[in-house]
Amino acid sequence: MEAPVAGSVLLAGVLIKLGSYGIIRYLVGLTPVACEYFAPVMYTLSILGIIYASITTIRQTDLKRIIAYSSVGHMGIVTIGIFTMNVEGIEGSIYLQIAHGIVSSGLFIVVTQLYERYHTRIVKYYRGVTMTMPLYSVVFLILTMSNIGVPGTSNYIGEIMAIAGAMEENGVVAVMAALGMILSAAYGLFLYNRVCFGGISAYMTEAPRDLTRREMYVVGPLAGLAIILGI
Repeated sequence: MEAPVAGSVLLAGVLIKLGSYGIIRYLVGLTPVACEYFAPVMYTLSILGIIYASITTIRQTDLKRIIAYSSVGHMGIVTIGIFTMNVEGIEGSIYLQIAHGIVSSGLFIVVTQLYERYHTRIVKYYRGVTMTMPLYSVVFLILTMSNIGVPGTSNYIGEIMAIAGAMEENGVVAVMAALGMILSAAYGLFLYNRVCFGGISAYMTEAPRDLTRREMYVVGPLAGLAIILGI
């Protein structure tokens, strides 16, 4: 949370995927029997991670912390997909890793752009951003919808394939993983609704400029990729 935006983007886009890459690259290839044997343990840990991280995310008050905690829940779905040991699950986990790297990086950048204008990341200070920054709100909406797995966005493809792979192995695991998608919608919609809708907050004393051309060049392609990969 305290890292600069470049550090947050590198962490969300690259470093958080190294563990799952190692599992796919080495464990699945070298020790497939052990992966099947320990699959129930990994399912349990992943489900606990999804639910606990999502519930923890809902009660956060810091913008960057909400996005950081949400990454933990998404990685739980990734590990479930890997340990299904079937084509749908593994391909879904890989796709979700790529999609999450794009969307989560974009959300970190969007939150930082808001922080640079008002110098606070506390959610309660914001309200009615859409009235002064409509272009920003559109980009934020696309990235938020992708983060919660709305059909037609990139995260949806990876999550639905991972859950379909889990359904072939264990229906209970698939249902619990799908619960993570519901909880992600809870904190994602809460964050966007609180920041962008309603009357302008009394703390927002100055009306800032909307996204500049330079800022749009940074987050625009990420929002576009989230839609293109979903289609």
